[in-house]
Amino acid sequence: MSIDSVKYRLVLGHFPTGVTIVTAMVDGEPVGFTIGSFTSVSLDPPLVGFLPMTTSERWLRMASAGTFCVNVLGINHSDLCWRFAKSSIETPFEGVSWRPAPATGSPIVDGAIAWMDCTTAEVVDAGDHFFVMGLVEDMDHADPETQPAPLLFFRGQLGGFVGQE
Repeated sequence: MSIDSVKYRLVLGHFPTGVTIVTAMVDGEPVGFTIGSFTSVSLDPPLVGFLPMTTSERWLRMASAGTFCVNVLGINHSDLCWRFAKSSIETPFEGVSWRPAPATGSPIVDGAIAWMDCTTAEVVDAGDHFFVMGLVEDMDHADPETQPAPLLFFRGQLGGFVGQE
């Protein structure tokens, strides 16, 4: 049975995902890209993973760093989502405030509602993507008192989340 790629994307578009920016320092410069295919992999050891396309120039540039930081975007970060998603924007960090992560120095984007500073544990070929697993070296999240809301991607659009009581 052959799966139609258009239908595949349409069906999987019904699964909402969080939006992250994966960052690293390469030759003293910050590099990063938007990714929705991020997941927790293991609690012991603490592993997370994401799936960049094999053709992602930014990932190919970052891979040699051996470290990365996953920045979870909040509801007010749709501009950052698109800025880091477009390969036509050659310097997405221009004008973006960030600080170095404690363990690796990878950029933590100011205002991220959570971040995980990682060393690359393994990269596995996965069709037209790589499955990148990282060992979490340090992490933190926004103050719960500020009631941070995540940025979500659903059916080709960005939006938020409202919990039910």
